[in-house]
Amino acid sequence: MTRVLLIDEDQRLCRVLGEFLIRAGMTVQFAHDGKSGLRSALTGQHDLVVLCDALPELAGLQLTKQLRTHSDIGILMLSAHGIEGDKIVALECGADDYLDKPLRPRELVARIRAITRRVKLSSTRKFGSTPERFEIGDIVVDEGSRECCRNGRIIDLTAAEFDLLILFLRHSGRVIHRTELSRRVLDREYSPFDRSIDVHVSNLRRKLGARPDGTERIRSVRNIGYIYAHSAPTQSHGSLLSIPQLCDSPYSHDHSRQL
Repeated sequence: MTRVLLIDEDQRLCRVLGEFLIRAGMTVQFAHDGKSGLRSALTGQHDLVVLCDALPELAGLQLTKQLRTHSDIGILMLSAHGIEGDKIVALECGADDYLDKPLRPRELVARIRAITRRVKLSSTRKFGSTPERFEIGDIVVDEGSRECCRNGRIIDLTAAEFDLLILFLRHSGRVIHRTELSRRVLDREYSPFDRSIDVHVSNLRRKLGARPDGTERIRSVRNIGYIYAHSAPTQSHGSLLSIPQLCDSPYSHDHSRQL
């Protein structure tokens, strides 16, 4: 049973959403300001936090940053204003996903389930018997411990960023379409107006930095997806695209110009 912590100043909204989540088979606890929400989220009693970006005492973005520093708990941000830039900042701060208000309860349940599946899968792989280890140039990634290091220094990655990196390394040298990335990493179908994958990839590229020769590790393929440019020692799995047309923009889809 998924344990959800809902942090929102609107107590009526919390009650309505709480009733819906309980009917969906989840347990729900509430907090109505950022500071009490952070304290509750750090108790280890919850699988996922759903929080509004506009909170008293401690803003949603600051709460997310502090929570992500100390915990791998799933985080779903609710955007009160629906501004694209705010959503991107939320993902950059460590949120796993976001939704605009007013909410559609069924979509909220679907997003919660997708995040918790990903978190549980990450935990299963962490203690699995056959995790993979990748050592490519100055990057070392251990799937078992869920750790990524560059030149011996640990790089803090969110669950989505780590899963993206593993997928890229398994299929390095081959283009992966955005639809495939969305399906495998976010556990949902890709929408051309959904920038989540592009933001997660951009954050991952920034954290990994350039290769020692100054070139990008992850390159964009215009209107298609992304490719990890260095060949990995492990074999690829599945059927993915292989298209050599490359560009440098981290947001190569045409809709990215709407930012």
